[in-house]
Amino acid sequence: DHSSEFIPKCRTCRRQAREQSGEGDHHEGLSSDEELTPTEVDEFQKSKDNLLEDSRKIFEDVHADFCDIRKILLKFQEWKEKFPDSYCDAYISFCLPKLLNPLIRAQLISWNPLEQNFTEMEEMPWFRAIEEFSDAENVSESK
Repeated sequence: DHSSEFIPKCRTCRRQAREQSGEGDHHEGLSSDEELTPTEVDEFQKSKDNLLEDSRKIFEDVHADFCDIRKILLKFQEWKEKFPDSYCDAYISFCLPKLLNPLIRAQLISWNPLEQNFTEMEEMPWFRAIEEFSDAENVSESK
């Protein structure tokens, strides 16, 4: 197999090229193919900032009752308590994931679990709201 001989030679060539050009910020174990240039980093940061800015505008014209997961789930909880047969016939437990998906995705746009100070998913408000709703559903079903 010649591929195993090729890889170390490429690494050696790239290392020698870095040493000759004076690039000293290479981290051993990382491929130079994976390293980003300062221009690429700037472009990525600009596109990330633009995306985050656009994401803040998604629900700006939506009434708070329809873009807040806790408020949406409270409406479904009221429906279930007042009209349990209708709630069951509508298969709401199957519909909720699809309904909440875009709201959750919008809240996760800026979430990065690789950052040092990231918020655990279980600590996010939408997660707690769904957890409380699920607990309330389990209690009412056991009755």
